[in-house]
Amino acid sequence: MTLGVLTNLLGSMSLREALAYLRSIGVESLELGCGGYPGKAHCDPKVLLNDEKAFEEFKATIEEFGMPVKTLSAHGNPVHPDKEKAAAWRADFRDAVLLAEKLGVDTVVTFSGCPGDCPESKHPNWVTCPWPEDFLEILDYQWNEVLIPYWKEEAEFCKAHGLKHIAFEMHPGFCVYNPETLLRLRNAVGDIIGANFDPSHLIWQGIDPVAAVRALSGAIYHFHAKDTCIDKYNTAVNGVLDTKHYGDELHRSWVFRAVGYGNSEEYWRKLISELKLGGYDGIISIEHEDSYMTNKEGLEKAVKFLSGIIIRDPKPSTMHWA
Repeated sequence: MTLGVLTNLLGSMSLREALAYLRSIGVESLELGCGGYPGKAHCDPKVLLNDEKAFEEFKATIEEFGMPVKTLSAHGNPVHPDKEKAAAWRADFRDAVLLAEKLGVDTVVTFSGCPGDCPESKHPNWVTCPWPEDFLEILDYQWNEVLIPYWKEEAEFCKAHGLKHIAFEMHPGFCVYNPETLLRLRNAVGDIIGANFDPSHLIWQGIDPVAAVRALSGAIYHFHAKDTCIDKYNTAVNGVLDTKHYGDELHRSWVFRAVGYGNSEEYWRKLISELKLGGYDGIISIEHEDSYMTNKEGLEKAVKFLSGIIIRDPKPSTMHWA
C-alpha cells in the first residue's frame, strides 16, 4: 500500500507547488482529478492529449517529485437525463481514459451515475424504497434501459484503450451506492467494474466497512481515506437521511471528517487489515472533506494518522513461526 492524496483540495496551487508540499508532509503517490466534480486544476486531458510539449512537461514534473500517479478521477453523472450535462460528463470520462492510456495508469475513478425516471425526465431520480410500485418501475428503467447498456459500451471503450479498472465510488444519490449495487453492475458488465471503496459514504448508511470490504474481496480497485462522524442525538431524532447543508454541522445527523475524527485508530487498523487480507495493495488516497478544518490542517492530520497504520510491505509468503 502507498499513502496518497486526491489532489483537488490543493487546486489553488500550481502542480509544482502542490507536489512539493505533498512530498514534504510524507505523501507517496497521487490521485489526480481530471474532470467532472474533482475538476482539472492539475491535470486537464484536453491540454495533455493535444499538446505534446505540455504533456512531457507534466510527466517530467510528476517524475521529479517521485510520487507516481496511481489513479485518475473524473466523477460525474454520465447518465444524467439532461443530455447536455450527460454529454459533458461522458466526454470527461472518455478523456480520462485516453489520458490514463497515455500515462500508463490502469484505473479511473468515477460514479455510476443516476438517470431520471423516464426518457423525458429533467433531473436524476434516486430510488430508496420499493413501494409504491412506481419506484420498482423506475429502477427497472434505470438499470435495464440506461445504466447497464451505457456501461457495457463504456467498458468496451476502456478495454480498447488498455484500462483495466473502472472504480465506482459507491455514493448515495447514484445507482451504485453500496456493495450490492456495485456487484449488480459488475455482474452485468464484467470484472472491469469494481469499487472505489470510500467508507465515509457507507458508514452513515449503517454499513460496516470491514464487512463490506470482505464482501467485495477482489473487486476493490481504489480506496478513499475519509471518515464520517454520526451525531447520535440528531440521528436518534431524525434518522440518517439528511438533506441539510454540510456546513450545518450542529444539526446534521452526520458529517464527513478527516480519518480518525469519526472513528478510532483501532477501527481504521481493522479496516486497513481487512483490505490487506482481501488482496488490496493499492493507494490509500486521502480525500479531504472535513468542514471543521482547513485543507492543510485536515490533510496533515490525516497523513500523520495513516502513516503508522497502512501496511506497506507485501503480504509475507512464509511465516517464520509456523
